[in-house]
Amino acid sequence: MELPFQIDLSGEVAVVTGGSGIIGGMFCRALALCGAKVAVLGRKAENGEPVKADIEAAGGEAITVSADVMSKESLEKAKQEILDKWGKINILVNCAGGAVKSAQIPQDQFSDIEGDMLNFFTTDMENVRSELDLNLYGTMLPTQIFGASMVGQENANIINISSMGAYGPLTRIPGYSSAKAAISNFTEWAANYFAKSGIRVNALAPGFFQTTQNHALHFNPDGTPTPRSKKIIDSTPMGKYGDPEDLIGALLFLVSPKGSSFVTGVILPVDGGFHCYLGV
Repeated sequence: MELPFQIDLSGEVAVVTGGSGIIGGMFCRALALCGAKVAVLGRKAENGEPVKADIEAAGGEAITVSADVMSKESLEKAKQEILDKWGKINILVNCAGGAVKSAQIPQDQFSDIEGDMLNFFTTDMENVRSELDLNLYGTMLPTQIFGASMVGQENANIINISSMGAYGPLTRIPGYSSAKAAISNFTEWAANYFAKSGIRVNALAPGFFQTTQNHALHFNPDGTPTPRSKKIIDSTPMGKYGDPEDLIGALLFLVSPKGSSFVTGVILPVDGGFHCYLGV
């Protein structure tokens, strides 16, 4: 991995939830390349082994830790394991989350329903609840557990993951958009709450990136773009999807001990201009 720029995180300890995923793993590698010791968190510790191996191959230090972001007991156990290993926590990246396929509404508008197609009125709200819990509760609970060990630490940072869905509701994914809007709100609340404790709290708001999670929604089996994909490109002033590595620079800026020491409560869009374009 090549970093867009270098910052010095030597001696710092970073915890990344969802660290075994594509984006989370990328964040783990980037933080390690800057000198941080990295705890790769995932439901199954073994899933983080490839990330750990990459970090160690590049000369960094990492551990894999099993943790469920919706279980206080699990997170407390993970925190103690990290503190026993390295003695402190400086950085928390709440990367666990995502859309739940079973909570999606398959049409943009109610008038688009054909036959017995699933719609908002027939959607199982328990699936939506799961989506809200995974994203919002799965951000608030790790902040509560790990944040308690970050008070008073130098360069203490919490980075949450919001979305373009927080700026305005995206069609078909009301639960996801609602959860990400709540994460943005919580980020601003927490930034104010922790402002004098030494902890800065910010969030990234990714635009549209080509990932395995959204591929079926944006591309047909033959690789051609779906109508939804065309809408996305047409609504993005830069006219393209983002590359996941485009998020690295934004992350490093927000955790930088010098570059962003007076920045807190920011929801930083990384979206090719999607959030500021109204279509005309």
